Amino acid sequence: MAQQLLMPKATAVWLVDNTALSFDQIAQFCKLHPLEVKAIADGEASQGIKGLDPVATGQLAREEISLAEANPEHKLKLSEPKVHVPEAKRKGPRYTPVSKRQDRPNAILWLVRNHPELKDAQISRLVGTTKSTIEQIRGRTHWNAANLTPMDPVTLGLCTQIDLDLEVERASKNRGAASEAEHGSVLVSARETESAHLAGEDDGEKEIDADAVFAKLTSMKRSEPEDDDES
Repeated sequence: MAQQLLMPKATAVWLVDNTALSFDQIAQFCKLHPLEVKAIADGEASQGIKGLDPVATGQLAREEISLAEANPEHKLKLSEPKVHVPEAKRKGPRYTPVSKRQDRPNAILWLVRNHPELKDAQISRLVGTTKSTIEQIRGRTHWNAANLTPMDPVTLGLCTQIDLDLEVERASKNRGAASEAEHGSVLVSARETESAHLAGEDDGEKEIDADAVFAKLTSMKRSEPEDDDES
């Protein structure tokens, strides 16, 4: 990725006000037209734009400006950045290592059986497969359908539990509330399971009121002598 100047017009304003560079040199450095630089110098363009010092931002060296001022034919060059920002990776299908590609059909079968609400595109994102392969496994027409065994893609390392829960939640929102019959045959996300488990623990553990217990014992002791007198 080629290095680009930050805020070209603001930089041009600063160079016009603080250097003796020619309009052509500033235009070449800031990727502007010489007439636009001339309009900035005349106050006809870029009014209200605050100048940006390229030396302070590390985009231009002071020596480079001095060299260009002494030689009108010299073209300004951007300074090398001190920190290189990696180029953003292009979004595409999830990459699956060669050693784990043979496990993808088993993972697809597990997803189809345990999460039928997932769409083909979601399964493809999770395990990095194609829609045709998913359709073959759904229809039991896959060439190795007889030998496939459902296996959790998280356990196989094909996706993370966070990714799986996210896709399940998306599918549930798009599908709407499931009926009680369907709810029993579909696995819920790990987040929902943990929440239900914590709620069950809170219901089972009740605080014991010590004062109430001792008051009950005291009343029982007082009632025993009365029973003896009556007898």
